Order: sequence, then C-alpha cells, then structure tokens
Amino acid sequence: MTGAGAPTWPILIRGLLAREDLTAPQARWAMGQVMAGESSAVQLAGFLVALRAKGETVEEVRGLVEEMLAHAHRIEVPGRCVDVVGTGGDMHHTVNISTMASLVVAGAGVRVVKHGGRAASSSSGTADVLEALGLRLDQSPERVAELATEVGMTFCFAQVFHPAMRHAAPARRGLGVPTAFNLLGPLTNPAQPAASAIGVPEASMARLIAGVLAARGREALVFRGHDGLDELAATGPARLWWVREGGVTEHEVDPASELGLTPIDVGQLRGGDAASNAEVVRRVLAGEPGPVRETVLLNAAAGLVADGTHAGTGEGTLVERLRHGIAIAARAVDDGRAAQLLERWIQASQR
Repeated sequence: MTGAGAPTWPILIRGLLAREDLTAPQARWAMGQVMAGESSAVQLAGFLVALRAKGETVEEVRGLVEEMLAHAHRIEVPGRCVDVVGTGGDMHHTVNISTMASLVVAGAGVRVVKHGGRAASSSSGTADVLEALGLRLDQSPERVAELATEVGMTFCFAQVFHPAMRHAAPARRGLGVPTAFNLLGPLTNPAQPAASAIGVPEASMARLIAGVLAARGREALVFRGHDGLDELAATGPARLWWVREGGVTEHEVDPASELGLTPIDVGQLRGGDAASNAEVVRRVLAGEPGPVRETVLLNAAAGLVADGTHAGTGEGTLVERLRHGIAIAARAVDDGRAAQLLERWIQASQR
C-alpha cells in the first residue's frame, strides 16, 4: 500500500479491503498505535479482520513483530539458546508437548528460553502447567535472564514481558477468531533465540512464520501435522519448513515409517487441566513409556536439530538429523538429566 501522507486507520483499512498489502512501516505504525493504547477496540478489530480477509504477508507480520519487540521488556542471554513452542489453536487439547520437549532439550545441555502464556484455546498453557509444577511466574525480567544461565532453562511469561499487549485484549476477545496476533507469540520471544522449533496448526501460518524467521536471520524448524496438529507426532505425515541461511525449504516426514515411531491416534495425546498435565510431565520425565514419551522425544529432536550443535544434528538429511535428535533426547530422559533440571529450576525460581 503506497498511499501518500501519514497512516491513519481509515487509510489502512480501506487499502486492506481493496486487497492492497501494507508495507512493513505501515504495519509498524498500526502496532505502535495498539501498544500505546491509542487505538480503539473497533479500529483494531476492523484492522485485524481486514488483514486476515486479505491474507497476511511476511512484510506485514515482520512489521508487527518489530514494533511489538520495540515495546517489550527484552533480555540478553549469553551464548546460543533455543525456543520450542506450539502456537496452539489446533483444538486437539493435547498435553503440554512443547513444554516437556523444552525440558528434555535443556536436559540435553542446550540452553532453552521458552516464551508463552496461559491457555487460550486449551485447558492448560505453558504458564499454567509450569505453575502447577511449582515454578514461580512472578519473576522480574532480570531474574528470568539469570535463570537461563543458572539452570539452563527459563520462561518468559508473556504478560510480564509484553505488558502493552493488554491494550489489544478487548478486540481480540470480542472477535473470538484467529488473527495476525496469533502469529506473534513464537516470533516475539524477548530473548530472540538463535533457533526455534515451532508447531502451528495451519500451513499458511507456518509459511508466514518461516518467512519472517528467515528474513530476521534465524534458524528454525516450523511444522504441522496433516491432521492440523501443532506438534510433530506419529498420527500421520507432517510438513516441515526448514529455515536456515536466510532461506526456507519444505519437507514432508512420516514419523512412523521414516523415524520408527509407533503409529498413534491423537486421542492418545489428549490432556486435561494444569494439575493433571503436570502429573504427565513428571511421569514422562521419570521415563514412563508410551505415545506421549515418543511424541515428546520427537519434538525435542526438532529443537535439537534447529539448534544443530549436538553431534549428528548438524549434518546429514533432515530425517537423519531427527533420528540423532531422538536418541539424544531419549538419553536426557533416561539418565535423569531432564527431571533433575526441572527440580533445579523449581528450586531456583523460589529464590
């Protein structure tokens, strides 16, 4: 959209209704108005609906991300780190796969900075299950950063690190449908880790997220199951977007036939409230076999491959790297490192 003069809500919304793309600066202006509390719920809702109806572009999402990060409490974590996250919204109500996978990745010795919030479309979000496990969420940004080094894993609670997002809540709640804001969580980690493993329910969303990460020079595996699951699982083939060296390549992997996992039904991954999901976390980290363990190991492998620093995860085909990642993740569970890390993290969060 190349209209003359300063942006206004009517100018942007009229352009979107005419199916004109925004420039990144125009998207930044819109997000800046939201972050400053200077947009009404009606203006924001109209903007988000028009943007979704047209179809978001990489440049538009990139502009939203950059402005959101400009208003966030940012943290610096020394060295390389990774995030393992699912966007949610797949309506399958699974246990907290990405949270468990994050603990396994950290147990394997790769520093994890996880970013998330409370449940929006499920019974238990990352914040909910971590709180049920005994982790304190009321950490200052400075303490959150310290824990990454002390423990090897930390959690950026979205409402603490992105306080200005409260201005968008009424419009998002009133709309009740996915919008561009659903893309922003995995892209606005306050530490901006070098690598990410991100599960999404929609292919269009996956392509956008992968494109933004590539434009920002990150490395990642973005993936979705053909059944719409925002995790990697042996419920069927999965589509993966591999982000590296500024580009994106698409791959299809069948976890059962190519990685040796036992075929499962998504119902075998279904979870409950935060307390019951926390119990599942402890059982899996204690070595309990079954479909949840295999799924956690697979998603941990995705995080390890995105990071690429462990032997075997930085060379070979994607399938070969994932196989190595599964083996590394299994050792981190079976020798107790992942469970021990969780306990150290809980204790450290109390100080």
